[in-house]
Amino acid sequence: MKIRDSIDVVNKDNKKALAVFLTAGFPDKNKFIEYAKAAIDGGADILEIGIPFSDPLADGPVIQASSSIALKKKFTIKDIFNFIETIRNYSDIPAVLMGYANPINKYGKEKFLIDSSNSGANGLIVPDIPLEEYDFFFPANKYGLDIILLTTPASSDERIKNIDRKSAGFVYCVSVTGTTGADKKFDDSTVEHLKRTYSLITKNKMMIGFGISKPEDIRKFYDYADGFIVGSRIIKSILEGVEPAGISEAIKQFRNACN
Repeated sequence: MKIRDSIDVVNKDNKKALAVFLTAGFPDKNKFIEYAKAAIDGGADILEIGIPFSDPLADGPVIQASSSIALKKKFTIKDIFNFIETIRNYSDIPAVLMGYANPINKYGKEKFLIDSSNSGANGLIVPDIPLEEYDFFFPANKYGLDIILLTTPASSDERIKNIDRKSAGFVYCVSVTGTTGADKKFDDSTVEHLKRTYSLITKNKMMIGFGISKPEDIRKFYDYADGFIVGSRIIKSILEGVEPAGISEAIKQFRNACN
């Protein structure tokens, strides 16, 4: 099922979609699959899989630490395609890759897109490719992958509208300025930013990410999005040694907040 359609099915049931971010190959290649299955069992509607990179400009210290561990354990881009194929045998929920331009170019951009599509991935987020470089970086034929762009609190109304036109699947709304992290501070300006962005997104669904670290965050912003992305909080728990069963239980709490 296409990503947008999948979110729409959840929304028509009067719920918000839940995407869970995991770093590929973290804490090791075998354990990653266990955590991915636990996320699905916990109620994730979308699995967002981060491609480890040594210089991730959008990621905070928690996700950076998970990427560093995966790279030290010899993660390669080819591994991610094997992961997705394995996950595809377990579930058909959309799988979205999130990575940076440098590793993708090193692997071979077109080869990466082809291998991603063939493995069963549904979408791609490349946060260091801005709107202005979109047409240059992505070929006209994207091999069926939805390319998801990001808005930030600094995005103008016109830019948000243009990002909505170019995106497919959903628009990734960054809640607060800065990198990913579980301890972001929300204030009244955050609510105003989310309300404004949500009112301008008309073509796509909108998912809120960065700083969604507890179910209360979802309840607070419930009316201003079609879904939420949880990442650093889950990665932090894995870093602390929480096993897949515990991660599944934690995700159920976020799932309940989306219902």
